Amino acid sequence: MPDSIRWLDHPSEVGAAEWDALLEGVDGASPFLKHALLSAFIDSGSACADTGWQPHLLTLRDAEGRLVGACPTFIKSHSYGEYVFDWAWADAHDRALGAHGLHYFPKLLGAVPFSPIPGARLLTHPALSAAERASVQQALLAALSGACEQQGWSSAHLLFLSEAEAEVAANAGWLVRQGIQFHWRNRQPQPYADFEDFLASLQRDKRKKIQQERRKVRDAGVSFEVRVGAEISQADWDLFHRCYAQTYLEHGQRPYLSRAFWSQAARDLACSWVMFIAHHEGQPIACSLLAVDPVSRVAHGRYWGALASVSCLHFEACYYQPLAWCIEQGFLRFEGGAQGEHKLARGLLPESTRSVHWLRHAGLRDAVADFLRRESQGIRHHVSELDERRPFKPGVVDADEGDRMSE
Repeated sequence: MPDSIRWLDHPSEVGAAEWDALLEGVDGASPFLKHALLSAFIDSGSACADTGWQPHLLTLRDAEGRLVGACPTFIKSHSYGEYVFDWAWADAHDRALGAHGLHYFPKLLGAVPFSPIPGARLLTHPALSAAERASVQQALLAALSGACEQQGWSSAHLLFLSEAEAEVAANAGWLVRQGIQFHWRNRQPQPYADFEDFLASLQRDKRKKIQQERRKVRDAGVSFEVRVGAEISQADWDLFHRCYAQTYLEHGQRPYLSRAFWSQAARDLACSWVMFIAHHEGQPIACSLLAVDPVSRVAHGRYWGALASVSCLHFEACYYQPLAWCIEQGFLRFEGGAQGEHKLARGLLPESTRSVHWLRHAGLRDAVADFLRRESQGIRHHVSELDERRPFKPGVVDADEGDRMSE
C-alpha cells in the first residue's frame, strides 16, 4: 500500500486538516502532535536547526495521494530535551569510531520536542485496516533507518511511543528500551467526588503528609486561581513565561521554549491549556500549566515556574491543584511527566514507557542490546519494589490497573 515517502522541512508543507486527521482517536497525540503545536515549536525558534532540533518531518502518501502515515522527526545535534538519556551511547560510539571520522551526532529523532508525552509516533490514517496500518508503520520505520544509511547518520530513535508501535519496531529489528513514568488515574466506574474523596482512598500516613503539605502553603498565605483556555490573558502568559524561564535559569539552564512559542500555542490551541496561578499578598508568585485533551479527558502536567520560594509550593502547584481540577472536571488521567518517585506517595502510580532505537554500527548495536537487557531486568525489579509501596489503602484498586505496567 505505501507509495510515496517525502521529508518536510516544515508542517506547512502538508495541510493541517490532513495531518490532524492522523491523530483522530489517538491517545497521547493531542495537543502535542497537532499541526498547530508542531508549527509553534518550529516558528518560534524553539525547535530549529539553531537549537539542535532541525525539523525533518516524515510523510507517506498512497497511490491516490492521500496522506496515510507520518512521523514527527528532527535531526538532532545533541540529546538535550529528550528525557531518554543516550549520552553514554554517544560517548562509546565516538570513542570507538571518532578516529575514523564517524560521530554519533547528528542523529534522527522521532519525538515531541521537550516533552516526555507517551503516545503514537508512527501516525497512520484512522480509516486504514489493521493490515494496512501495519504496512504503513513498517514503511515509516524503513524510511527512518534508510535515511540514516543514506546520510551516514549514526542512529534513529522514537521516544515514548505506544506499546503496539514498539512491538512493530522490535519485529523490524529495532531495540526496545523500557522506562517508567508516574500517572494518576481517576477511579472507575465511580469517579472520585472531590479531592477529599481521593485523599480518603490513600493510606493514613500518605493522606496526612499531603494534608500537611497543603496546610504549609495555605499558612504561608498563598492562594490559587485557575484559568482555562481563552480565559488565560496575554498578561497571564507573560507571567507564566517569567516564572518558567526563572526556574530554568536558577538551575543553570536555558529555557527550551520561547515567549513566542507560548503566544502561538495560546492563539492556535487556546482550548488545550489550563493555568494555575499562585498569589501571595496580592502578587503572583508562581504558575503551573496543564496541556489537556478534552476529548480523551487526559491532562499532561508539563511546565511550571516560581518567582519566590515557599515550602511545598511545587507540590501544590504541580500536583494537588491539577488533581483537584481533574477530579472536578471528570478527567480520566493525569500524567505527571518524567521520573520522580516522590509522585508515588501522592497517588501517581508507575506506568511503563517505551522507546525504540536503530543503530547503524553493528558493534554499538550489540553492546546497546546487551545493556538494554540488563537495564530491563533492573526496571522489572524496581517496579516490583514500587508496587510494594503503593499509597492506596489495602483493597483499593486503582483505575485500569491492568494497563499500568506491562512486562
